[in-house]
Amino acid sequence: MKQQIGRRHFLKLAGIGASGLGAGAFIHPDAFNAPLNTLADEHIMSPLAQAGEDAETMDRLHGEGVQVFLDNIGKDPTFWRPPMEYTMDGDVKVFEIKVQEVQWETKPGTVYPAMAYNGMIPGPEIRVTEGDKMRFLVTNEMTQSTSIHWHGLLLPNSMDGVPYVTQPPIKPGETFTYEFDARNSGSHMYHSHHNAAEQVSSGLLGAFIVDPLDKSREPEVTAEYTLILNDSTLGFTINGKEFPYTQPIAAKLGDKIRIRYMNEGFMIHPFHLHGIPQLVFAKDGYNLPVPYMADTVNIAPGERYDVIVDCTELGLWAFHCHILTHAESRHGMFGMVTVLAVQE
Repeated sequence: MKQQIGRRHFLKLAGIGASGLGAGAFIHPDAFNAPLNTLADEHIMSPLAQAGEDAETMDRLHGEGVQVFLDNIGKDPTFWRPPMEYTMDGDVKVFEIKVQEVQWETKPGTVYPAMAYNGMIPGPEIRVTEGDKMRFLVTNEMTQSTSIHWHGLLLPNSMDGVPYVTQPPIKPGETFTYEFDARNSGSHMYHSHHNAAEQVSSGLLGAFIVDPLDKSREPEVTAEYTLILNDSTLGFTINGKEFPYTQPIAAKLGDKIRIRYMNEGFMIHPFHLHGIPQLVFAKDGYNLPVPYMADTVNIAPGERYDVIVDCTELGLWAFHCHILTHAESRHGMFGMVTVLAVQE
């Protein structure tokens, strides 16, 4: 239930031509990626320290980055993760998950050694309905052991996925079976709980959404999007990519958009939407007794927030982490940035 927007319509909405943001698509090699241990130092340097780079160069790099974003619209069909496929064994939904070591590209030319579920970072979205019976066959194809923790889900203790607490680790070449029912609806996650600081930050993470049987408290929306936030090992990413290779959220005037935030990183990420407030109505899979309005939603590691955006304002609205060293430098926007595009 995601809307698509073409580059031509995006440019028309922006009121610019294909060359309106720069002469070409070249990006300075340091424009959007710096080692994380030097990132903050680079971005808070004084104006005197930046004197070697003139305003013309800085403006050009900013513009070229936005142009790359525009040129990339619609070119990443899996940015909004497809649901994981399953087979039926009687009344049980059977999912197969392969845990793999991969090379992952957060943007062209920036490739990291990484870890993935079924070859994707984040892994495919698991989506079921409250009351479903589920079985997960998890095969470890990596060179180190692993496990899966089903973050936020109510389940038997033996299925919780913590090695030496509830199960043995899943060793290389082994398959472990998790089996439980979907007891509580809402926005949840699945991720490694073995050497987790390395494995989760390297890509072993994904969304686990349980739709409620009783939809009377569910908001009516035109479309919905999940933003999985991660940091550290693979840089500052949304759904495994960093700006300018993220994708926009597309809406029409009057649409109501549901956004599910999930923070799988080490850091807090206050997400700020320009121009339009967000109605925060659920946290960690549970509806709030009193929803509230915000233009910045502060998402700590492990937290999930569900918000509604009532698209009442036309235009392109920047949407980004407001810890600015996660989103913008003197060379332009990078990392945790996308755009909400509201068109007629």
